[in-house]
Amino acid sequence: MWMNQIPGPAIERLLHLLRFLERLDVQFITSSEIEDYTGWSSATVRKDISYLEGISAGTAGYEVGRLKEVIRETLGLTEGRRICIVGLGRLGSAFLNFTGFEQEGFHLVAGFDSSVNRIEILRSPVPLYPTYKMAEVISRFQIELALLCVPASEAQRSAEKLVAAGIRGILNFAPVVLTVPPTVAVENLYVVDGLRALAARLSSKKGTEPGIPGKNE
Repeated sequence: MWMNQIPGPAIERLLHLLRFLERLDVQFITSSEIEDYTGWSSATVRKDISYLEGISAGTAGYEVGRLKEVIRETLGLTEGRRICIVGLGRLGSAFLNFTGFEQEGFHLVAGFDSSVNRIEILRSPVPLYPTYKMAEVISRFQIELALLCVPASEAQRSAEKLVAAGIRGILNFAPVVLTVPPTVAVENLYVVDGLRALAARLSSKKGTEPGIPGKNE
């Protein structure tokens, strides 16, 4: 099955499932056991796994090694992808020395910043370039993905430059909604949104658990 036929929420769960399975040291696992660990219903687990071709549960459950392999193949995680960082402030520069990229098959090959002085003083294991060289460098190294770590006021303009340079996917850390062509994938990661989501979940639980004042008033 092509990835674009898998619903977005199922893709997210499969990614979480892969990360969970990578920490396990067992040969087989059942949908009920996955439910116990993740909180997803076993029916949801089976539905998500049904999108993976060639995977079925035997009497002992799913074979973990095969399940991990097919998730990676289906979600396009088996081939290395080249990435860059745009914006080398505190957040962007911190990613320069992050070793997790290579471990997961993502090859960080370039960093960009509008400040030439910042580029000159930063110590980095990857080459750094001024943003005006973005199109040239992205084309030369066939970079597909970008981590956008610029301030909100610069995010849209930077995204447009990335799109023009041929970038196919943007991981956006700025608290703005980017306008890009439908052919370019965008993932938004803003820490305050995560905190808001947690606060909303806590509010929805208020008064529903034993021992909470006001529940029976």
